[in-house]
Amino acid sequence: MREEIEQLAKMGPLPSYRTAMREDQRKLLEEYALLIVSVQQPVTDEEARALASLFGPDDCFGMEWTLVGLVESAPGWPLWDCLKNTNNEWIQMLRQRLENAGISCPRNAG
Repeated sequence: MREEIEQLAKMGPLPSYRTAMREDQRKLLEEYALLIVSVQQPVTDEEARALASLFGPDDCFGMEWTLVGLVESAPGWPLWDCLKNTNNEWIQMLRQRLENAGISCPRNAG
């Protein structure tokens, strides 16, 4: 796995934009942004799983959309095992995009 993705995985989910706007969060937000934009497509399946764990509560100034593109670039997409957290709106959206494309979740995948 690429170093920048390992660093992102260690940082955990992106904060909400309200949290990210706080002065004490500026460096953290900048670090997320620099790491995310440094990731080149396509990502591996393993990297997509790590990136899918970063989806936060909102779009965090558009960074979540960049994550969507990265996750969907994995060669094994869709990776149903990383789409199980249906409480997360980004996971819901990824699942909806697949459904809109006529791709259904296998019954044993969640």
